[in-house]
Amino acid sequence: MMIVYAVIVLGVLIFVHEFGHFLVAKLFNVRVEKFSLGFGPKLVGRKIGETEYLVSAFPLGGYVKMFGEGGFIEGGESHHPASEDGEESGAADAGESAAVPRELTEEEKRRSFAHKPPLARIAIVMAGPVFNLVFAWVAFIVLCMLGVPSITPKIGEVLKDKPAAKAGIQKNDVVTAINGKAITHWEEVAEAIAAAKGKPVVVAIKRNAADLQFTIVPEPRISKNLFGEKVSGFAIGVASAGEVVTEHFGPLQSVVKGTAQTGKVIEITVMSLVKLAQRVVPLDTLGGPIMIAKMAGETAQAGGSSFLAFMALLSVNLGVLNLLPVPVLDGGHLFFFFWELVFRRPVSQKAREYAQQVGLMLLLGLMALAFYNDIIRYFVGQG
Repeated sequence: MMIVYAVIVLGVLIFVHEFGHFLVAKLFNVRVEKFSLGFGPKLVGRKIGETEYLVSAFPLGGYVKMFGEGGFIEGGESHHPASEDGEESGAADAGESAAVPRELTEEEKRRSFAHKPPLARIAIVMAGPVFNLVFAWVAFIVLCMLGVPSITPKIGEVLKDKPAAKAGIQKNDVVTAINGKAITHWEEVAEAIAAAKGKPVVVAIKRNAADLQFTIVPEPRISKNLFGEKVSGFAIGVASAGEVVTEHFGPLQSVVKGTAQTGKVIEITVMSLVKLAQRVVPLDTLGGPIMIAKMAGETAQAGGSSFLAFMALLSVNLGVLNLLPVPVLDGGHLFFFFWELVFRRPVSQKAREYAQQVGLMLLLGLMALAFYNDIIRYFVGQG
């Protein structure tokens, strides 16, 4: 079942991504020749109208093939084989020329991706990553309406000889406010104390039926952030009881909270890439298809909400990664189109081909590293 869940996750996210390209291409009147889930050899396919819809052998990606895209059509000429009546034909007989250039008709130029202005091409290429981010946004909104688990501000441990213990805070006290600001979640406790920057804080708590207040001076401490970096901060010496409740929100609240969560996940994803490049986050933390399959199975068993949350997180990662300015990714194409928009001339074919080769080698190297990490992590038992 783990593989089935992984195929579902990847299939949905790839479809969302490619549908973004497809839809915006249609809006700009570009002829879409193929829409494929997966890449490599065709498993099944059907042509509807001018587009062939495919399911291909390798489910780790997909593509939308547009008329005039890439190196097949440049400068108004088609390098596809042409028959006597001017229509594209199959491969030539052995020993004959495999490509016969011909001038495009005016109608073909109107439907050609290469003949669209740079802004139109930018919109078509950017649509894939944007649709992934929109999918995550909608998923987070739905999750808020379904119910979000939250840790209550109940204290489970008071550390000996720390500021809270000295002030009189006890286990099972519930924090209700800090410096007059209402507290409803445990994470708000740490945020309020950090915001005080070492100055005294007034902590309101509920103990049984009594409401009490304590003035506490936080003490400096060194801790680790999400990326394992040492950071300085302040603490009062309490730990959460780990009490979890499920919160439900109305449609408007869900939109606000879903938007905030989407922004937060995008920020963390971008920072993770920066820390990875800085080697703060080690390369052996990278995961590949095996990790995705394992996490898909685990979240599916945990319930529909967990599975949807995992899809949303993965969709953000897919959207952000595809915007990186690496040739063969959407971000690489966007770089070329922005260059053309600014300098009023396209990047030369030779430069693009060289960049594509470098980008492909880089991408294959990262994929190989991710596969290696997966094998070490799950089969060798190291890492």
